[in-house]
Amino acid sequence: MSRLARHATLMLVVSSIGLAACGGGKSSNGTGGTGGGQGGSGGSTTTGGTGGIVSDGGAGTDGSTPDAGPTPPSCAAPGVGLDRCGADHDSCCKSLLIAAGSFERTYGANVDGGADPASVSAFRLDKYDVTVGRFRKFVAAARAGGSDGGVGTFPAAGAGKHTHLSSGAGLADVSPDAGAPHETGWLAADDANVTLTDANLTACGPTSAWTPAAGDHEDAPMNCVNWWEAYAFCIWDGGFLPSEAEWEYAAAAGDMQRPFPWGTTAPGTANQYAIYDCNYPDSTQTCDVSGNIAPVGTASKGGGLWGQLDLAGNQAQWVLDWYADAYVSPCADGARLSNGSSRIIRGGSFVDNIKALAPAHRDANNPSLRNDFISFRCARMP
Repeated sequence: MSRLARHATLMLVVSSIGLAACGGGKSSNGTGGTGGGQGGSGGSTTTGGTGGIVSDGGAGTDGSTPDAGPTPPSCAAPGVGLDRCGADHDSCCKSLLIAAGSFERTYGANVDGGADPASVSAFRLDKYDVTVGRFRKFVAAARAGGSDGGVGTFPAAGAGKHTHLSSGAGLADVSPDAGAPHETGWLAADDANVTLTDANLTACGPTSAWTPAAGDHEDAPMNCVNWWEAYAFCIWDGGFLPSEAEWEYAAAAGDMQRPFPWGTTAPGTANQYAIYDCNYPDSTQTCDVSGNIAPVGTASKGGGLWGQLDLAGNQAQWVLDWYADAYVSPCADGARLSNGSSRIIRGGSFVDNIKALAPAHRDANNPSLRNDFISFRCARMP
């Protein structure tokens, strides 16, 4: 199957450069997605997850030297995909401080200036996508309470909020039909959407990064997980999923609003800045095996202002928000947290073209689906 035909079966593209949403989004040409998304190579739902801890520290490229916190449980032991990620061979759990600020979420080639202002408070965002090795620690903890699918300790009700905001209440829910003013965090009903079986985690076929036993892809980004499993992992690991505004702020370099997370340089095809358009490990690939997905941090020149890698390409990333057709503006520490059919994904993937690498580009997918082009990274308190 050609890479273009394969990609068409996987992703619902909601928009390209120049979009918007502290809970919503519109494309620069006026067309927006309404949710749903296309399934990658399978999908399922139901059980596993667990507790909570705190975050690791790191140094941002803005000169900040944040204090290091306790090591997250996913990196508590040494190993591939745990303590030796990227060209620097640093902790795969390294989490870098992002300074507070404001920016325009809609910008790019088709927008005059910018639109849809948003502001975010300081937070940490992990340097790398969650690796297979880190996710394996989570699966082991979940399965400790039951069989293959895990009946371990689910996140506590209300966990996963941005508790450093609004006196512990978290992000504001900017949905027009918000049922509560702030984040609800994990709900007991969410437990049913987490099933960590080997069958589910390999449901994306030969492009699944997961292997039932530790293998050759422990330092690859974990894919083939649904939205709830990503959220549950981050809670267990001492963090939370970033909001869409937080994610874009980090990728755009705040009010610098860069064309790419690293700046203006075209990414090329040598995998130095981004893994995209089926160029990894070389441009002759057809993107149909797990080896077409690079280890985290491979694109070592693609770091954002605060040091995060892979904010563009390799794997798109789940964020907290539901998709909607228009941004709520202005937006301060907010997200669309109520009522939707698709969750936002950001960043573009190994099969996407160059347009998907722009920080303002947005896609959305049904949160229950498992795809080989979606991973995630965690955010943490500052």
